Amino acid sequence: MAASFHTARAHSFNSAAAQYAANRPSYPPALFDAIEELAGRPLAGARVADVGAGTGIATELLHARGAEVVAVEPGSGMAEQFRRSHADIPIIRGDGNDLPLLTDSADLLTYAQSWHWTDPARAVPEACRVLRPGGALALWWNTYALDIPWIEGQVDRVAEHFKDYGAHPTVEVNGNGARSALADPSGRLDFTHRLVRWSRHVPVDTHLANIGSHSMFLVAGEDHAGVFLTEERRILLDLFPDGTVEETYDVELLVAVNA
Repeated sequence: MAASFHTARAHSFNSAAAQYAANRPSYPPALFDAIEELAGRPLAGARVADVGAGTGIATELLHARGAEVVAVEPGSGMAEQFRRSHADIPIIRGDGNDLPLLTDSADLLTYAQSWHWTDPARAVPEACRVLRPGGALALWWNTYALDIPWIEGQVDRVAEHFKDYGAHPTVEVNGNGARSALADPSGRLDFTHRLVRWSRHVPVDTHLANIGSHSMFLVAGEDHAGVFLTEERRILLDLFPDGTVEETYDVELLVAVNA
């Protein structure tokens, strides 16, 4: 049951690809500066595979930094949306557990918000196979800045309303050691950890469409999600009477160099 539910959440994005593309947050330039520093090479001219590329939010930014990037995406709906938005960037179907890429073919593998959909027991050896010696694996997530009271409150409300759909109460993650252990339980990779804080200002409706594009909202169905989003809109308009929300994120970055 747990495995099938995880699969259902992973596939749920295909039905909401346009909503995802229009409302999900991007990533700040400082993130890509950190990737270059920790990988030990510039993105310009690097052979990069962006795995679990989704609608191409990270892929486009890698491309803009001068990387020779190819997207790898398992979902049909997400891949179709990617092609509509990024016709100049190649995309192939596949996932991190069985990469459709040649051995020693990449300088950098990136997983933006997507490593948690892989099985690390399979994805780590695959990453090491595809990366050239000295190449790097970069994993990152936009995580909620829980030191900001309104964000912590919203995360707790989500956890309560969607507790039967994979949501969890607010849990403090113990930085590098905890996240690295989850990313690679085998300990084969030696990750370096960074946090990059950034924020964006968006209309309340964009913020609600953003959180509504998360898998737990999608698998819960329109009725259950709609009850939450209606009440959350009321709460947010009390907090932000001008209708503009400042979303603050801590991008959690892990980078490991392939020996």
